[in-house]
Amino acid sequence: MSPSRIAQGVNPLRDPRDKRLPRIAGPCGLVLFGVTGDLARKKVMPAIYDLSNRGLLPPGFSLVGFARRDWADQDFGKIVYESVREHARTPFREDVWRNLADGFRFVPGTFDDDHAFQLLSKTVAELDEARGTGGNHAFYLSVPPAFFSVVCQQLDESGLSTPRPGTWRRVVIEKPFGHDLKSARALNEIVEGVFPPDSVFRIDHYLGKETVQNLLALRFANQLFEPVWNANYVDHVQITMAEDIGIGGRAGYYDGIGAARDVIQNHLLQLLALTAMEEPVSFHAQDLRAEKEKVLSAVRLPKDLAKSTARGQYAAGWQGSEQVVSYFGEEGIPSTSTTETYAAVKLEIDTRRWAGVPFYLRTGKRLGKRVTEIAVVFKRAPHLPFSDTATEELGQNAIVIRVQPDEGVTIRFGSKVPGAGSMEVRDVTMDFGYGSAFTESSPEAYERLILDVLLGDPPLFPRHEEVELSWKILDPVEEFWAKKGTPEPYAAGGWGPASADEMMRRDGRHWRMP
Repeated sequence: MSPSRIAQGVNPLRDPRDKRLPRIAGPCGLVLFGVTGDLARKKVMPAIYDLSNRGLLPPGFSLVGFARRDWADQDFGKIVYESVREHARTPFREDVWRNLADGFRFVPGTFDDDHAFQLLSKTVAELDEARGTGGNHAFYLSVPPAFFSVVCQQLDESGLSTPRPGTWRRVVIEKPFGHDLKSARALNEIVEGVFPPDSVFRIDHYLGKETVQNLLALRFANQLFEPVWNANYVDHVQITMAEDIGIGGRAGYYDGIGAARDVIQNHLLQLLALTAMEEPVSFHAQDLRAEKEKVLSAVRLPKDLAKSTARGQYAAGWQGSEQVVSYFGEEGIPSTSTTETYAAVKLEIDTRRWAGVPFYLRTGKRLGKRVTEIAVVFKRAPHLPFSDTATEELGQNAIVIRVQPDEGVTIRFGSKVPGAGSMEVRDVTMDFGYGSAFTESSPEAYERLILDVLLGDPPLFPRHEEVELSWKILDPVEEFWAKKGTPEPYAAGGWGPASADEMMRRDGRHWRMP
């Protein structure tokens, strides 16, 4: 096998005809900016260990940390060790750890320190020789978006962003991808001015979840669902991401961003696109992204945003048995804040398949439970000969895809009550759960996404066109809300403000209770 094929992440030991074998990254390394943050400690570092433990990283894989700390390599290694022991998904194995730790390096410095980036360039070059990383390196920007520009410019000026022939350099950036359409375009120009578009990986960790990917299998691997997956049979779709926690210590990030920018613009609109898209020609990145972009470009906002959107802020109250403070009671939140912690919006998709079917998106903090799900709710049967004996519990058929925490799929349908003398019908459910159906546990989303970065496999990463289309949808809502003062308070532990329920009642519908 040629060196260029190995550099592209192709495993020389794998028979390319056997698609059942796991994909294994070729020689490479990862440079992690922001190693002191929660994301790096709780997600990225444990995911790297778990990938190594599963045999999916090359033996010479290297991890370079960059931060404003006076650390030696062994100090950085201690941080990674503590992170792995506390948060790794797979069992700790000493031999795996020792081999992985041999590739740890640390470079101290600030993002505007030219000398530090020269030292980083030297460190990366040394790893190519010492660990056999082959000139292939990904740069993971686990830093606030305000620093994306300066880091990318430093990578450019130090030569780190420019690969030698037959090698690759890639950049990974975390959301938020801007705070509106204008800033997103400016950010894309900066990043893609340094790295070519196919070397830019925008992480949306929801797209790495097994259940989100299973949505594609559910739709396109089964003849059962496709005939009814359209406006002829679907009444509406609800996409929910609810959290039972407050903002915690994230006031500096969250205030001024809010629930809609934090969740709807990226996570929920991506789920909407996957739910509503047409079948792609293939699941290669170009074909999959093209279908998602068609959906996002066809999304329309209702004319009356006052009746088709809702927003709120959580008030003090009880979350289960715990007494919690209001949003204004959180440390670092000013009493004049108009940032929403709950957002709901009604959208329509102007295509033949979905014309007339509303998509309801909602997200919030301090809600009744932690859950993310997609509920496809079907129209009622046009004629029910047993309507006189149907119970009040008989609702509408539904397919519910549970993204987290109990990953799986539930189908709701009507069934006769056993032993009843007449045709008494009520709702029942048929349930599929990942945990009970498969012996292998689902990997963390960051495992899948980091491996895809190292392999150069981009289908699960939105490109800049998707990001900009999403902002075009949300910007008018944010502009409308900006004129409306303070969001409506709602009780902690409940399911959001009254205005969200009223939005559904006007349409003759109600929110599904997970």
